[in-house]
Amino acid sequence: MEFTFEGQGELNTLRPLRFIEGPLNRFDGMSLVVGFGDKKALPRRKAVMLMRKAASFAKQNQVKTFEIDFKEIRTLAAKDISDADLAQLVAEAFVMVNYEHTAYKNPPKEGFMFIETVAVRNASAAVKNGFTKGTAVGEAVNAARELSNTPGGDMTPELLAEAAVKAAEGTSAKVKILGKLEMAQLGMGAILGISKGSPEEPQFIMVEYWGTDRSKKPVVLAGKGVTFDTGGLNLKGGDGMYEMHMDMSGGAAVIHAAILAAKLGLKKNVVALVPAVENNLSTNAVRPGDVLKSMSGKMIEILNTDAEGRVILADAITYSKKYNPSAVVDVATLTGAALVALGTVASAVMTNKESVMPRLMEMAEESGDYIWQFPLWEEYDEMVKGNFGDVSNISTMGNSRYGGVIAGGKFLEVFAKELDCPWVHLDIAPVMTSRPGDFLAKGASGAPVRLLLKIIENGVK
Repeated sequence: MEFTFEGQGELNTLRPLRFIEGPLNRFDGMSLVVGFGDKKALPRRKAVMLMRKAASFAKQNQVKTFEIDFKEIRTLAAKDISDADLAQLVAEAFVMVNYEHTAYKNPPKEGFMFIETVAVRNASAAVKNGFTKGTAVGEAVNAARELSNTPGGDMTPELLAEAAVKAAEGTSAKVKILGKLEMAQLGMGAILGISKGSPEEPQFIMVEYWGTDRSKKPVVLAGKGVTFDTGGLNLKGGDGMYEMHMDMSGGAAVIHAAILAAKLGLKKNVVALVPAVENNLSTNAVRPGDVLKSMSGKMIEILNTDAEGRVILADAITYSKKYNPSAVVDVATLTGAALVALGTVASAVMTNKESVMPRLMEMAEESGDYIWQFPLWEEYDEMVKGNFGDVSNISTMGNSRYGGVIAGGKFLEVFAKELDCPWVHLDIAPVMTSRPGDFLAKGASGAPVRLLLKIIENGVK
């Protein structure tokens, strides 16, 4: 999709997209008319959904090129949204709606329907800059979606590493890969232990972007990279295993957030770490009751092989200390319990520094990747105390189904206690896929790339 502005071509030959009061939309062959509801001064959330609705309506009517008037959009949105932010919001919405995973479909005779050009009237310099940034952000989200949507057979740990290298080409981001031997030398027994059941060798992917003086501490993003999750010997049921090629969505998000920072030329430092494994089952697979020695030296008691994501992230959190980070943010499709608790709207968030939460919530609201906090109180410490190891990968306190979101966070906190900086845990299982009413194609949502960009820009403080 391309956004053009007055002076870059003829706008008056394109179909106009306009907004009217009420819920109904109409297309008369010339004009696209979209209902904005019964109130103007739309807050950010409603403005996002209106723009997605508009782009979706254009696609439904096979309209590949049309024009919008930014002045009209400005009258609809709340005044506390700046022109630049509003333009970015519009661009992100249009670009995200314009994505569909078509790699495995034979194209129809007329080709796949994608919006090609949106001409923008009455765009100031700030508005043009907003559209430029919003386009880059939307494309990064879509790139993460494309990785997550790729079937597990075509997105193994090695292929994910290759995809990261390819995505960074032409940017100042650098990708480094550790293989099985290097991980063994570093003592990454947690990652190696989970990978044992698969013939696909694990990879430890590092994306580094140094946008300013290296003496300035980077934000480190650690993303779960389970390219397919069978559950291991604690095998998932058929319904539970479907879509588990998307269990590397956290890894996809951190890769593309770091590369996005490079593409935008941010004067920030950021490192993305992705422990990439396939959680499969075989005679070599990790067993319930096995104990793995993590990179930190802590012994992890495996009580359930389907709680593997937190185990591999333990080594990533420990490795992050190498960078002397200003903050560490881990991102993972970690627990079904988060989905039960929050539905499909927000990710669960936990942190070791309560004072950062207000700004985190603001950034989530601004980005559109919504979050909701869960506690890490000391009263929950007993949940992850191992019987025969230092820490257990599911709760040892009675019914392991109780407090599942918190148990996942408490496990990771054990390793985050070694950090000298704020740590944030994002359980993105609730938003792994798009939901009905989002006006997005089925499949991966690309969350939380937009929130991670905000964190890179603003820090965690």
